[in-house]
Formats: sequence, C-alpha cells, structure tokens
Amino acid sequence: MTPAIIAVEHLTKRVSDATGTLTILHDISFTLQARESAAIVGASGSGKSTLLGLLAGLDVPSEGTVKLDGEDLFALDEDARAALRARALGFVFQSFQLLANRTALENVMLPLELAGRRDARAAATDMLQRVGLGQRLGHYPRLLSGGEQQRVALARAFVVQPKVLLADEPTGSLDHATGEKVMELMFELNRERGTTLVLVTHDRSIAARCDRQLLIDAGRLAARGETVSV
Repeated sequence: MTPAIIAVEHLTKRVSDATGTLTILHDISFTLQARESAAIVGASGSGKSTLLGLLAGLDVPSEGTVKLDGEDLFALDEDARAALRARALGFVFQSFQLLANRTALENVMLPLELAGRRDARAAATDMLQRVGLGQRLGHYPRLLSGGEQQRVALARAFVVQPKVLLADEPTGSLDHATGEKVMELMFELNRERGTTLVLVTHDRSIAARCDRQLLIDAGRLAARGETVSV
C-alpha cells in the first residue's frame, strides 16, 4: 500500500495560562492519501485552524505526531521544518497574505526565487495566465479586487507544484459569487496538479465537494475521516 501523504497520530494540543490548562485538540488520528481532498469542518472554536497549523508544522503539538510525505514534522528542527514546507506545501489564506509592495507577478515569483529557480519569472507568468490574470501582472494588491487577490494567492500556492495544499477559509473574505468562482478554480488546479487538498471551511457546499470531511467537535475528531454531513 502506498504510504499516506499525511499521517496524523494521537495529536493533542494544550495551552496554559493563569486560569489553568485548556485542551484544544484531543487525540486526533487520521491519514490522507496523495490526490485526496479533505474538508476540516466544525463549529467556530472547535480547533479546526489549530489542526491546520499543526499539519503545516507552524505550531508544535503537546502530544502526537504528524508525518508529511513520510517525514515526522516534529522530529525536525525549525529550519528543517521550514525547508520541508517550502518543498512540499502550498498555502491559501482567508486574508490572501499578499505582499502589498510587490506586484502580482512578484508575489507569485517569490517562493520560486526563494527556492533558487532561475525560471521564476516565466513560471510565475504562466501560472498567473492560468488563473486568468495575464493582464494583471504588474498590478499591486491594492489595485486588485478580492477575487483577483485570491487568484494571485492560488497562483503563488500552486506555482511551486506542492504535494499538499492547505487552505484556511479561502472564500471567507469574498462574496458568494466570487467565492464560487475561486473554489471552482482551486478544485480545477488541484485536479490538474495532482495535489492533496486540505481545507478549513464553514461552507457546506464546498465541504461536500471534497472526498472526505473531517468533523471536529470540541477538539475531537467526531468521525475518523469518513464522509459526514455538516
């Protein structure tokens, strides 16, 4: 059997303050295969975004492991985790996270330049054309609509050909019609590139389009990776 692209085992996250200790995630375990899509769903405050941050190695669990493409994220030091993220992960955020002082083209080129790619400009140009922004290469984020900014973010995420794409409420800042178009593009790119997609969403229609839905209820995985209704 092909090894899972993501393997989560007994993941627990606790935080402490003057009032005591709060357990945000309780003993989460699941696996995802290459090319699979999964929606992390649940009520606000259930731990969805915390789980996504742990899958990316942006946070450290109190207990448990996350293996990404066969590597134990938390057996690596911070620099090695960052290198693994750069090699294997793409990110799409609700708030776009574009650099305001860089054009659309420069934003998409950035991860390629950091990876030392000599074809960064050509590859970024091709990717922006693919998402329908070939006429917006020189535009700064402030001159782009919300939907256009999110398409730039998609181009930036996919241009590095990641094995896994993590998306946190990717349509949360968009109106319904624009969000529908952006999600259609995301799923198209995901199929084309053979990426594993993991997204946090409150939108039932988006969740239903994924292969699986991971329901987080008060920090616990209510269904161990099966498709569930939300």
